[in-house]
Amino acid sequence: MSAIRDWTIEGSDGQPIFGNVHLPADADAATGVLVCCHGFKGYKDYGFFPQLAQAAAEAGLIAHRFNFSHSGMTNRIETFERPDLFERDTWGRQMHDLRAVMRAIRGGELAGADRPVVWFGHSRGGVTCAVTAGQVFEQSVQTEQPAGVILAAAPSSAMRLDESQREALRRLGRLPSPSSRTGQTLYVGVESLDEYEAAPQRFDPLAAAARITCPLLVIHGENDNTVPVTCAEDFRRTQPSATVEVIGGASHTFNAPNPLPLDADPPGETAKLIERCVAFANECVGKAR
Repeated sequence: MSAIRDWTIEGSDGQPIFGNVHLPADADAATGVLVCCHGFKGYKDYGFFPQLAQAAAEAGLIAHRFNFSHSGMTNRIETFERPDLFERDTWGRQMHDLRAVMRAIRGGELAGADRPVVWFGHSRGGVTCAVTAGQVFEQSVQTEQPAGVILAAAPSSAMRLDESQREALRRLGRLPSPSSRTGQTLYVGVESLDEYEAAPQRFDPLAAAARITCPLLVIHGENDNTVPVTCAEDFRRTQPSATVEVIGGASHTFNAPNPLPLDADPPGETAKLIERCVAFANECVGKAR
């Protein structure tokens, strides 16, 4: 049986990153590491994330899932306990956090120090994986470079606000973004817009994907009503070596309910996502070892 343990490291602005690690039954024999990044209003315990990490551990990988430091989420999954941090979240802070997790793995603070690491990002988390990978490959930071990247239901643009919404955000300083899950009214802060407009090329996931030299899997749901499936083709055009796959009948969350207990049978589309991503991760670490 695999073991699940909690961990905490320091993230952007000194805020904590809360995580869980799923360890294979024989952790010393683990072949690689899977790092899982959640999306907008997501969190490490959302939907398919626990089952994805568990499946990876059962396949011989160490799997880390974590909350971005400014997600607003802690280990109290019933609420956004830090809505003030949610309002201050930016792409730059998420990129900092992902690199902090990678450094903690490489430095031995988190499990998997000497093993190849594959990044998985869902939705907004996919954009974070893309732009961060593009950055570390461009900077030739070999210790932080992933052995593979998986973009699941990822947008092909980091800016999804139209001009009228941007103007309202500049004028008001924040825009409401209600959570249907918790009933809270969260806010997107102007800092995210200011950061993006100061250097939009830094946060362009398509340009970043073109700089990724490790294997890249782009996987999308056919019936995604949140992020159009055409975004997957956008990534194919900018990175011809990417593997692009569409899961028939799958929604933005690949039909996974929230929560999805570890011992529950997942929907077929969710099972396909998990199976394909774990297989791809194992392929990547096999090539890297």
